[in-house]
Amino acid sequence: MNSARGDIAHLGHVELLTPELDGTVWFCTEILGLTETRRVGDSVHLRAFDDYEQTSLVVTAHSTSGVRRTALRASSPEALERRAAACLEAGREGEWVDGEAGTGRTFRTSDPDGHVLDLYYETEWYQAPPELRPALKNQPQAKPNRGVGVRRLDHINFLGADVLANAEFTENVLGARPTEQIKLDSGRVAARWLTFNNKSYDVVYTEDWTGSEGRLHHIAFATDTREDILRAADLAIDNGVHIETGPHKHAIQQTFFLYLWEPGGNRIELCNPLTRLVLAPDWPLITWTEEERKRGQAWGLKTIETFHTHGTPPIA
Repeated sequence: MNSARGDIAHLGHVELLTPELDGTVWFCTEILGLTETRRVGDSVHLRAFDDYEQTSLVVTAHSTSGVRRTALRASSPEALERRAAACLEAGREGEWVDGEAGTGRTFRTSDPDGHVLDLYYETEWYQAPPELRPALKNQPQAKPNRGVGVRRLDHINFLGADVLANAEFTENVLGARPTEQIKLDSGRVAARWLTFNNKSYDVVYTEDWTGSEGRLHHIAFATDTREDILRAADLAIDNGVHIETGPHKHAIQQTFFLYLWEPGGNRIELCNPLTRLVLAPDWPLITWTEEERKRGQAWGLKTIETFHTHGTPPIA
């Protein structure tokens, strides 16, 4: 077993860039149902009601869209030190910085594609104010009464120039487990799904058709039920939000999904993967062939063209 396994506990939070700050925040609060917790400069901090940490998402005003950084929580202070050392040993540049979004001492590095990764352990647990206090003490916050009311930040899908190099870094240096992948007839790995825990995936790398580095395919929020995703589709059409594809079911990972484009241009997935866990310690890597992927999604829906071509920041 990989000695690094277990040193990263889970995906912590993501910082998204947007050229439409007000529109993106509106989408996050009124469509997703996130709670705004604070503003720092040009950044707005938001959270999903069942995430235990202060922040699930930071939205920052910028000239373009995309992802600025992705935060991963280590499982202990010692694990954080081990993964920081492993990154440097693997030839990745890194530095210790002050934590952001309620986190403590942070090791900032990047994957081979240039996506910025913040590794941390110390974190501030969320304490709900009286008006957001839940009835159940094992829930961080009362369920929101607006939008979908997504439960948690679920995963991030990076676009990469070299999927295999990025995936192997995430496996060998950060300790993730690969669960599924797409391998083309040429033998090239075009996508790989990885998990740090018993979820079926936390991080995905998908081949960037432009050959660019450091771009984002999407971030995803988990819902309680499939019906929540149907509600999201109704909210989207009522409010002029672009539905890219879905509601439908992925063949890979069996996730029920809806993909939306928020006003800043970033792709957001609402997904319902809550019933599928990878409990086997010796789970085999499931490989999908090029021919199998041509069949489309689980129920035969062909994948829409923009799903392969749209990423952020956009390429001229």
